Amino acid sequence: MPVDPNAPVRISAFNWVPPFARGQVRDLRVRWALEEAGIRYAVRKLDAKVERPSDYLAEQPFGQVPSYRDETITLFESGAIVIHIGEKSETLLPADPAGRARAIAWAFAALNSVEPPIMNLATIDFFRPDADWARESRPEVVALIGSRLDRLVDYLEDRDWLEGRFTAGDLLMTTVLRILDHTDLVAARPTLAAYKARGEARPAFGRALAAQLADFELSEAVAAA
Repeated sequence: MPVDPNAPVRISAFNWVPPFARGQVRDLRVRWALEEAGIRYAVRKLDAKVERPSDYLAEQPFGQVPSYRDETITLFESGAIVIHIGEKSETLLPADPAGRARAIAWAFAALNSVEPPIMNLATIDFFRPDADWARESRPEVVALIGSRLDRLVDYLEDRDWLEGRFTAGDLLMTTVLRILDHTDLVAARPTLAAYKARGEARPAFGRALAAQLADFELSEAVAAA
């Protein structure tokens, strides 16, 4: 669905991030969920280089993105927002209670079991690669990530998706795995690389990514004018 400034749903996003972060900022997860659910949305663009306005901190206490607002609720944290959107779309959360619970469990697994060590590695590689502590700890962090990825490969076996069909759990897991794009940790595991590629091949993902990148491009064009 195209971005619609008059839509009742509004998310927040940054109007600029460094090149390495483009396509990785967490509003992508929410945009993707909205695209899967067929829900139009508006975007509040924030300057990442300055302090957040006080009214924004009222809806996102940590000043991060994304936040989410619709006719009934204001939310923060990308996982919570994706699950909320999923309640409106069987594409993201199955109608049957067991299937819904399993999809939500995988959403938590992506954010709690898989993402934290991956984010540790991203912090080392992008922000502190020359620090002594980073060089010393990196092999241990990589080993932990490898262990988590191997367990994921074992579970997937010949499945296309984590629970038989695409759900919010797959959406979040795919975005988490993309954080490793600067490494070969996913590519070295063909089962996992194919799983990630299936997620990225979904038309809704392509539309979400294009919308996020367009906001950055527009911001740069304005700054250069």
